[in-house]
Amino acid sequence: INLSVETTFVLLGFTDYPELQVPLFLVFLIMYVMTVVGNLGMIIIIKINPKFHTPMYFFLSHLSFVDFCYSSIVTPKLLENLVMADKSIFYSSCMLQYFLSCTAVVTESFLLAVMAYDRFLAICNPLLYTVAMSQRLCALLVAGSYLWGMFGPLVLLCYALQLDFSGHNIINHFFCEYTALIAVSSSDIHIAHLLLFGFATFNEVSTLLIILASYVFIFVTVLNIPSASGRHKAFSTCASHLTAITIFHGTILSLYCVPNSKNSRQTVKVASVFYTVVNPMLNPLIYSLRNKDVKDAFQKLMVTRHIILVEFVPDM
Repeated sequence: INLSVETTFVLLGFTDYPELQVPLFLVFLIMYVMTVVGNLGMIIIIKINPKFHTPMYFFLSHLSFVDFCYSSIVTPKLLENLVMADKSIFYSSCMLQYFLSCTAVVTESFLLAVMAYDRFLAICNPLLYTVAMSQRLCALLVAGSYLWGMFGPLVLLCYALQLDFSGHNIINHFFCEYTALIAVSSSDIHIAHLLLFGFATFNEVSTLLIILASYVFIFVTVLNIPSASGRHKAFSTCASHLTAITIFHGTILSLYCVPNSKNSRQTVKVASVFYTVVNPMLNPLIYSLRNKDVKDAFQKLMVTRHIILVEFVPDM
């Protein structure tokens, strides 16, 4: 009999703070609702408004989709564990949660790099932009992000599936995060840590190089724009993207790209909250609050929805 099939894990989550369970539940629930509404709202607005049928918004709709998926993979189980006495999760569910969440993180990191390259082409080569950033290239860049997003986590998953988990499996985390998951194995996990460090470092270095190179060229080009209003407009289109990059990559670098990291479990949990719960909620806010077109489209959508409701709901 394969013991792994019947193995269950216990996700400790934030049990160190029993008095905070209900307040945390309410905070994370509000954040999750905002994440779902914000990201699905962004996807709908981009889909129904022809004005947003451009490469930049095409990439943004995929970023919103990844954020929505990511949050939905992690947050419901986190919310359940905050209010339920039973904090167990099946072996298969835990492995699936790890794989899907890791895939979403890697896909997001490459989508952010693709968006930086898109801004580089739009600002540095505006005359060639529509030709260079063709629909076919956009589709290939997004497909490549998803495929690479699955490849690395799949390699790590195949290794994790070979580890022995027959024992007292208490995971000191609020979801099946890779380092917390393999830490409860009775097998030697030295190679698993090396694989994760190598994969995370490669992803971070490659995506950050693309982002930095793109923004160096953007910065030089913008400084050469003669009008102050032109410079301000060019910078404002990049500001929201740079904000999203800083929050996302700052957390990932601190967690996974420090060899033999001495981060305490509490630090890891708090940092993980940023890229699993906070970041997916902030992205639609960052992009919509700094974008007049998106704000206008969202207001029109809400007005239209209100008119439809008034017309179709009979007077009481």
